[in-house]
Amino acid sequence: MTRWLKYSPLYLLVFASSFSFAVDMDAGKKKATTVCAGCHGADGNSANPTWPALAGQHAEYITKQLHDFKSKARLDPMMQGQAAVLSDSDIENVAAYFTQQSLKKGIADNLNGEQLYRSGNSKTGVVACTACHAPDGKGNVAAKFPRIAGQHAAYLEKALKDFRSGKRTNDPNKMMQGVAKHLTDQEIKDVSQYIQGLN
Repeated sequence: MTRWLKYSPLYLLVFASSFSFAVDMDAGKKKATTVCAGCHGADGNSANPTWPALAGQHAEYITKQLHDFKSKARLDPMMQGQAAVLSDSDIENVAAYFTQQSLKKGIADNLNGEQLYRSGNSKTGVVACTACHAPDGKGNVAAKFPRIAGQHAAYLEKALKDFRSGKRTNDPNKMMQGVAKHLTDQEIKDVSQYIQGLN
């Protein structure tokens, strides 16, 4: 049975559609170490909580963000400079490398944001985070919705405030801008803390 599954056309088709045979993990690790490690850590676990952890993030999401930095669809002077030195194959390799790394567990200072994360706020029109990012915070690969579980609260706060102010606009169909515009500073702080503790 195992031998049949290993070599069946269906298994190979699923395997081929999930991974790019062009991806070079060694090249991805090397590029991540030389270009990305200063901010995001060699294994994707950033020491500075205002910089996102990339370990365990979906490769498709990382790829989109790096291309958005290159095209200036997402603005950040430091990241635009970093992305500019990456070729398309570099981006694929780096994304594949980071997605294979293990994210260090985060701890929440409080759980006040749990209800907002799970149920939203019907009074103010805030949709539950679980609708896109899943109950466990691991996102949706097919829709390119990122994993947010375990992400630094400080980074999440900044991201939500950037979406709310319109400083960040590279979200599909302005979904995150639409959600964030209804969030108060306290809600942003609380939900960010809750997400940091999701593991």
